Amino acid sequence: MINELDSIDWSSMSHAYGPADDIPVWLRDMTSADPELRDKALSHFYSAAHHQGDVYPCTVASLPFLFDMAQDAATPDRASIIELLVSIGRESMDHDVDAVYISPEGTESTAHADSVALMRESTDLFVRYAADPEPSVRRAAIEGLGLFLDDGDRAVGILRGRLPAESGIVERLLVVRTMADLALRLPAAQAAAMAWLDTLADDPTLSPDIPLAALVHRARCAPQDMGSDAVPTAIALLRRLTAPPENVPGDEARRSDSTECACTTAAEPPAAQNVPPHVAAAFEDLERHNRIHAPTTTLLRTFHAVLDSRVPARTTLLTAQLRSPDRATRYDAIRMAQDLILAWRGDHRELVTALAQCLLPEDPYTAAAAAESLGSLAPVAEPARKALASYVAEHRATHGPDVWATPKPLLRRAHQEAVLALARLGDSRALPGLLTALDGDVDAWRAVQVAGCMRPAAGELVPRLTRRLADVDFSQPWAGTGVGALVSALAELRDPTAVPAITDAVTAAVRHEEWRIAASTLDALASFGVAAASALKVVRPLADAQDVDLRMAATAALWELEADPENVVPRLHDLLDTYRRHEAADVLGRIGPPAATVLPRLRQMLTANYEWTRVHAAAALWDIGGDAENPAVVQTLLGAWEKNDATSNHVLACLNRMGHAAVPALPRIRTELALTRRSGRFRSTANDEDVQDTCRAIVARLA
Repeated sequence: MINELDSIDWSSMSHAYGPADDIPVWLRDMTSADPELRDKALSHFYSAAHHQGDVYPCTVASLPFLFDMAQDAATPDRASIIELLVSIGRESMDHDVDAVYISPEGTESTAHADSVALMRESTDLFVRYAADPEPSVRRAAIEGLGLFLDDGDRAVGILRGRLPAESGIVERLLVVRTMADLALRLPAAQAAAMAWLDTLADDPTLSPDIPLAALVHRARCAPQDMGSDAVPTAIALLRRLTAPPENVPGDEARRSDSTECACTTAAEPPAAQNVPPHVAAAFEDLERHNRIHAPTTTLLRTFHAVLDSRVPARTTLLTAQLRSPDRATRYDAIRMAQDLILAWRGDHRELVTALAQCLLPEDPYTAAAAAESLGSLAPVAEPARKALASYVAEHRATHGPDVWATPKPLLRRAHQEAVLALARLGDSRALPGLLTALDGDVDAWRAVQVAGCMRPAAGELVPRLTRRLADVDFSQPWAGTGVGALVSALAELRDPTAVPAITDAVTAAVRHEEWRIAASTLDALASFGVAAASALKVVRPLADAQDVDLRMAATAALWELEADPENVVPRLHDLLDTYRRHEAADVLGRIGPPAATVLPRLRQMLTANYEWTRVHAAAALWDIGGDAENPAVVQTLLGAWEKNDATSNHVLACLNRMGHAAVPALPRIRTELALTRRSGRFRSTANDEDVQDTCRAIVARLA
């Protein structure tokens, strides 16, 4: 059928990136004997014709050819083709087939409905694929049985028959999950499917992965019926499943479904050319975070999703996962534990301690992941401080004081992540590693990221950071990121000896017309206040710059460096009519009553459609006008907070300054403290902990 590709007018259709006349090339290349060519073709198809799950008329036109490839035993990678077919069908079924969709060429599209119809016409093919001799083909096809078969009795019967036929744990777990998918999709199949899951969950003779999967998916189908014994039972099954195998003399055979983590000895990928190290590291982290090491990981993630707000039960389960004798299970539990702590408030000491127990010297791959998670959880990671310090000290004692720069990639990453986590807790025991990085220039950018957390060590860090700042080549395209991190660290360290170097950086950025870099550097300079007055000759002319970012930063710095309201208030008043109005309002608030001439303009800003504008204006109104502005300020702050929870830190900071005038906000503050889920789309753990601390402080003062 591949020879019929040219009979279709592909150029009359479009995909995400334009005319679809390149699809025949990709479809042909998917059958190539060259694996690299096949991978590229599949990637192009996903990216353009199935872009982010979209289904276009050209996608539907490709389906007969994809089905033909999947049926042909000569197709080199049939499993990937079937995965693509299932993905197209799944995404199509997630759309309302009766809704009106517009194709990229601007015409009404029935692509989703057409795709679903083709999938349902091809159910016999999915049944055949699911029984294929090749495990990878079966693995790709099993989900289709639950998605596309509308005869519930037939689907249940096929899936029941598949379970004893599968010897691999991945395939067995897929069969059980697909039965639950079927029960959730087809009410007519629910009773039979649930009865089968109950039977599997209660059968002690089965391999433990099967009753574990049945228990989880039974709970997924009927979470309201889940008993208090579900988590203890799951933990017992997981322990049976991941127990170390007994050593039988003379028997060196290993199970085909071993969960040993194959990545523990992974080599460090080659450094990308002409790409800053922090950018390359970000892509490496993304790839690493997408890895799944244990076959039970997806199942356990599903169980955590079902348990949802049952945080104590989830903590118990995660603690068991983190202490599993199986490395793969331990590794994958680290991200799950991090996600729970990021999403839910509460006492997480037990879970943090369990994460810290993964800092095992003999397993640097897992230790690095644990340390990275702990670093992202400051200040909640405080209970891990001792373990992190011990881990770092043991590395230095065993591998030498330069272990930060060791050529062994797994060891280096584990040590660096532990040092970074320790630094984020402000612990001085991280300092030797940071100094090694800054002196030896091996991954120094990582040390710069956390240097600002080490204010007591400013005397040793600032000279090294300022030397690096002086060496920056502002003509390079990535200079801004390096400068931003350096000046941010120097601003946090607050050592006035850094002022000359930051001033020189401002001058260099302006000389190269790097306005945003100059603005961020001016922001850092402003943090030193009058201690940076020596920079006024550089700052003053920039307050008249045409670039709004530069003008705003320079005006703010002028106030901080010389505190002359007559000079800066008129400038800030003008900046209230630019896109930097929020920053201008903040500076006016810091000026206080001497900025009273802007009060009418700030009152106008309280009627803005954008809640962030209202928040910044209200805070400035209070700081300038005081009690006279009280009713409007409190009402505005609470209204913005209600509409956008991401404003909470700013709202609470102002309410905290208002003293007794914040009494009307007490009910909302108490409501916030009663929440168990961390709210706020962009709120970090540190920000949320700060929200809770501020709420408690206000309540304690006013109660």
